[in-house]
Amino acid sequence: MPNIRPSAYLRNNYNEVSEYCHSNMEPVFITKNGHGDLAVMSIEAYEKYCGRYELYHLLDDALESEKSGDFMDYNDFIADMKKDMA
Repeated sequence: MPNIRPSAYLRNNYNEVSEYCHSNMEPVFITKNGHGDLAVMSIEAYEKYCGRYELYHLLDDALESEKSGDFMDYNDFIADMKKDMA
Protein backbone atom coordinates (compact mmCIF):
# COMPACT_ATOMS: atom_id res chain seq x y z
CA MET A 1 0.00 0.00 0.00
CA PRO A 2 1.49 3.38 -0.96
CA ASN A 3 2.52 5.70 1.85
CA ILE A 4 0.74 8.99 1.09
CA ARG A 5 1.20 12.06 3.29
CA PRO A 6 0.32 15.76 3.05
CA SER A 7 3.12 18.27 2.51
CA ALA A 8 2.81 19.52 6.09
CA TYR A 9 3.66 16.01 7.31
CA LEU A 10 6.95 16.10 5.41
CA ARG A 11 7.75 19.52 6.81
CA ASN A 12 6.98 18.50 10.40
CA ASN A 13 8.29 14.90 10.30
CA TYR A 14 11.23 14.95 7.90
CA ASN A 15 13.35 12.52 9.96
CA GLU A 16 10.51 10.01 10.16
CA VAL A 17 9.91 10.19 6.40
CA SER A 18 13.63 9.80 5.75
CA GLU A 19 13.87 6.79 8.06
CA TYR A 20 10.83 5.18 6.39
CA CYS A 21 12.29 5.67 2.89
CA HIS A 22 15.66 4.21 3.90
CA SER A 23 14.35 1.25 5.88
CA ASN A 24 11.61 0.21 3.43
CA MET A 25 13.27 1.24 0.14
CA GLU A 26 9.89 2.68 -0.89
CA PRO A 27 8.85 6.23 -1.77
CA VAL A 28 6.54 8.42 0.26
CA PHE A 29 4.03 10.26 -1.92
CA ILE A 30 3.44 13.86 -0.88
CA THR A 31 0.19 15.66 -1.61
CA LYS A 32 -0.40 19.39 -1.91
CA ASN A 33 -3.94 20.67 -1.49
CA GLY A 34 -5.20 17.08 -1.71
CA HIS A 35 -3.49 16.27 -5.02
CA GLY A 36 -0.34 14.28 -5.75
CA ASP A 37 2.72 16.53 -5.88
CA LEU A 38 5.97 14.70 -5.08
CA ALA A 39 7.49 11.27 -4.57
CA VAL A 40 10.25 11.23 -1.95
CA MET A 41 12.67 8.30 -1.86
CA SER A 42 16.14 7.45 -0.62
CA ILE A 43 19.11 7.86 -2.93
CA GLU A 44 19.64 4.09 -2.82
CA ALA A 45 16.06 3.43 -3.96
CA TYR A 46 16.40 6.09 -6.68
CA GLU A 47 19.65 4.55 -8.00
CA LYS A 48 18.04 1.10 -8.01
CA TYR A 49 15.04 2.50 -9.89
CA CYS A 50 17.31 4.23 -12.44
CA GLY A 51 19.31 1.04 -12.94
CA ARG A 52 16.15 -0.96 -13.51
CA TYR A 53 14.88 1.66 -15.97
CA GLU A 54 18.17 1.55 -17.88
CA LEU A 55 18.07 -2.25 -18.00
CA TYR A 56 14.50 -2.23 -19.34
CA HIS A 57 15.52 0.33 -21.96
CA LEU A 58 18.48 -1.84 -23.08
CA LEU A 59 16.26 -4.92 -23.23
CA ASP A 60 13.71 -3.01 -25.29
CA ASP A 61 16.47 -1.91 -27.69
CA ALA A 62 17.65 -5.52 -27.98
CA LEU A 63 14.14 -6.73 -28.77
CA GLU A 64 13.76 -4.03 -31.42
CA SER A 65 17.11 -5.03 -32.96
CA GLU A 66 16.01 -8.66 -33.04
CA LYS A 67 12.71 -7.78 -34.73
CA SER A 68 14.48 -5.72 -37.39
CA GLY A 69 17.16 -8.36 -37.96
CA ASP A 70 19.87 -5.89 -36.90
CA PHE A 71 21.89 -8.05 -34.53
CA MET A 72 25.19 -9.89 -34.40
CA ASP A 73 25.57 -13.65 -34.51
CA TYR A 74 26.54 -15.11 -31.11
CA ASN A 75 29.80 -16.63 -32.37
CA ASP A 76 30.82 -13.34 -34.00
CA PHE A 77 30.01 -11.51 -30.77
CA ILE A 78 32.17 -13.87 -28.70
CA ALA A 79 35.03 -13.56 -31.21
CA ASP A 80 34.82 -9.74 -31.02
CA MET A 81 34.78 -9.85 -27.22
CA LYS A 82 37.86 -12.08 -27.11
CA LYS A 83 39.63 -9.79 -29.58
CA ASP A 84 38.81 -6.73 -27.46
CA MET A 85 40.06 -8.45 -24.28
CA ALA A 86 43.43 -9.36 -25.83
